[in-house]
Amino acid sequence: MELFQVGFIKFGIVDLIDVAIVWFLFYRLLILMKGTRSVQIVIGLFLVILVSFIAFWFQLEGLKWLISNIATVGIIVLVIVFQPELRGALAQIGHNKFIRMFFRYEKEKTLDEVVRGAIKLAELRYGALIVLERDIGLKDFAETGKELGAQVSSELLVTLFTPYTPLHDGAAIISGENIVAVACTLPLSQNPQYIKLYGMRHRAAVGITEESDAVVVAVSEETGNISVAFGGRLQKNIDKSVLKDMLLGLMRES
Repeated sequence: MELFQVGFIKFGIVDLIDVAIVWFLFYRLLILMKGTRSVQIVIGLFLVILVSFIAFWFQLEGLKWLISNIATVGIIVLVIVFQPELRGALAQIGHNKFIRMFFRYEKEKTLDEVVRGAIKLAELRYGALIVLERDIGLKDFAETGKELGAQVSSELLVTLFTPYTPLHDGAAIISGENIVAVACTLPLSQNPQYIKLYGMRHRAAVGITEESDAVVVAVSEETGNISVAFGGRLQKNIDKSVLKDMLLGLMRES
């Protein structure tokens, strides 16, 4: 179906979709590069594309030959130069809600490990603060601790929160299937309801959920009780048998 025709130029529905997709890709690329040193490289790339278009339009054979011969090498160079940005773009794609629908098994597997770790920590009465990232990124808070980047496992969680180990103090932040950082500092809730009745660990659990949509599992070293914080609220004394279902329900809301 054609929308309009001017001379020999035809523009139909398929062409409109094609242009929209290309526009969206360029838009996302510019957003991704904004504020980085790669902006100048992108501008240079656009100039090269413009010169290429002119060369092929006016049949400038020498310029066409040059562009054609450097194109293959240029692609490899671009992949190397934009490696950090490409990783970021692929990570964003992986966090897309539609894509994540196909990875529910991995999410449940991760929660299984978190639940087993929390129960073991509660039995040992090791204090713990485990933050589960949802849609709002927690990079700023992760940067206050030590980068880890290890796959979630109950054994690792117990090891990390074992008293007097170097990284036991602070929070562990989990994104996807990985513990991205440990020994992280979280904001303390200023809600009077929590200031008087709870210690710093539980106030921190509530505090991070006031500033993000994260879900937090807190284990008390005094009582061994497990609490869950979400949306600025704290639910204490969670029964071990319902902990996974509660976490799964909260995480599925994302």
